[in-house]
Amino acid sequence: MTNINDTTRDVALTEADVPVLPGRTLTRAELKAWVTEIATRPELWEKHISHEGGERHYASLYRDSNIDVWLLCWNTRDDTGWHDHDVSSGAVVVTHGAVGEANPRMGGEPVKRVIEAGTAFSFGSDHIHRMGGHVDGSVSIHAYSPPLWRMGQYAIDRNGVMRRMSVSYADELRPMDDESVIERFKELQAITEEAAE
Repeated sequence: MTNINDTTRDVALTEADVPVLPGRTLTRAELKAWVTEIATRPELWEKHISHEGGERHYASLYRDSNIDVWLLCWNTRDDTGWHDHDVSSGAVVVTHGAVGEANPRMGGEPVKRVIEAGTAFSFGSDHIHRMGGHVDGSVSIHAYSPPLWRMGQYAIDRNGVMRRMSVSYADELRPMDDESVIERFKELQAITEEAAE
C-alpha cells in the first residue's frame, strides 16, 4: 500500500527529466502549458503505456510538493465515474486516440465532449466530471496542482440525489452509479454521522 504522505513514492521521472517547474502551485494556464510540453517528449512516458489485462492502466509519472502527474491509458469500457479533485486544479492532454468528458447538469443531460489527440484542457478545483475512453488505445497525461491527496467520488441515485464520498488519490476511480455502491456509500455515511455524534 502506498503511503499517501510520501511525496517520493514510486514515480517514473525525476525533477531533472521533466519540464521546468516554478517551485510553487501552478495556475491552470501553467498546468496546461506544462502537460502540453511533456506530451511533446514521448521518450519520457511512452514506455508506461499499456492496454493489456482488461483493466484501465495508469502510471505515476512525477510528483513533488507542487504537482502530481499521471499517464492514463483508456479503452472504451473505461469510466472514472463522477468525481472532483478536491482542492487541486488540473490539466489534461490527450496524446493518442480520444477520451470523452462529461459534466453533470442539474435537471438535464450531462454536457459531453470528445477530446482528441493533440488537445489539452484545464480545469479548476470546482470542476466535477467523468472521463472515459472514446477510442480503444487512447492515452492522456494529467497534471494536478497542488498535488492530489483527496478526491470526491459522486453517486447519483434513482431519485437524482447526488452524494459525495471523499476518497484517496491512490484509490482507482470508477462509476458509483451501481445501486450496491450507493447503498455501501449510505452505510459509510451513516457510520460517519454516528461517530460524529
